[in-house]
Amino acid sequence: MKPNINALIIGISLILISLIFSGTYKYKFKDAENITVTGLAEKNFTSNLIVWKGDYSRKSPDLKSAYSLLKEDEAAVSAYLKGKGISDSEVLFSSVDITKDYAKTYDAHGIITGSKLEGYSLKQSISVKSTDIDKIEKVSREITELIQKGIEMNSMPPSYYYTNLSALKIDLLAKASADAKSRAETIAKNSGSQLGKIKQATMGVFQITGENDNESYAGGGTLNTTSRNKTASITIRIDYAVE
Repeated sequence: MKPNINALIIGISLILISLIFSGTYKYKFKDAENITVTGLAEKNFTSNLIVWKGDYSRKSPDLKSAYSLLKEDEAAVSAYLKGKGISDSEVLFSSVDITKDYAKTYDAHGIITGSKLEGYSLKQSISVKSTDIDKIEKVSREITELIQKGIEMNSMPPSYYYTNLSALKIDLLAKASADAKSRAETIAKNSGSQLGKIKQATMGVFQITGENDNESYAGGGTLNTTSRNKTASITIRIDYAVE
C-alpha cells in the first residue's frame, strides 16, 4: 500500500511541476509578444521671422581716416534702412573690425626682406531681424543701391526662422503617436489579436527641411534656415503589448 501512495504522491508532484512550468512558459511567451511600430507626422508651415545680414568696408593708409569714412557709411546705411520703413529696434550694427594691411619688401635681387604697414582695412557688419518678411526680403535685394554712393556693401541671403517650434513639436508628437497606434491596431487586428498597453516609446529626431526641397535628414536633426516655406517632421517608435 505504501508504494502505491508514494507513486501517487510522485505523480501528483510531477503534474504540479508540469503545470507550473507550463504556466511560466505561457507567461513568458505572452510577455514576449509585442508589436513595434514607427509613427510619422509631417506639417508644412511658413517662417514668421527673417534675419538679414550684410557688411561694408573701407580702406585707408591712415586709421583715423578709414574709421571716419566707415562711420559715414554707417550713417548712410542707417538712413537708407529708415527710409525703407525699418525701425532702429530691428537693426543691429556690430563693432568695427580692424585689420592691418602689410606689403612685402624686396631687395635688388627680388628676395623678400620683410614687410611694411601699408594701411588699414575696416569692416562693420549689420543685422536686421524682423517679422515683416516681405519688407526685409525686398531690402536685402535692393540695398546694393548703396554702391552708387560709394559704399562697398555686401548683402547676404536672408535666414528664415519660426518662433513657435515648441508648440509645433508637441502637435507633431501627438499626430505621430496617433499614426503609430493606428498602424499597430491594423497589425493586431489582421493577426487576430488585441492591442495592449504601451511598453516603451522612443521619440525620433525632429527635422525641419525646406518645403519640396530634396534635403537629406541628419542623425542629429536638420534645421533649414534658407527656405521661407518649410516642412517639419518627427517619428516615434512604440512597442505595444499584445493581448
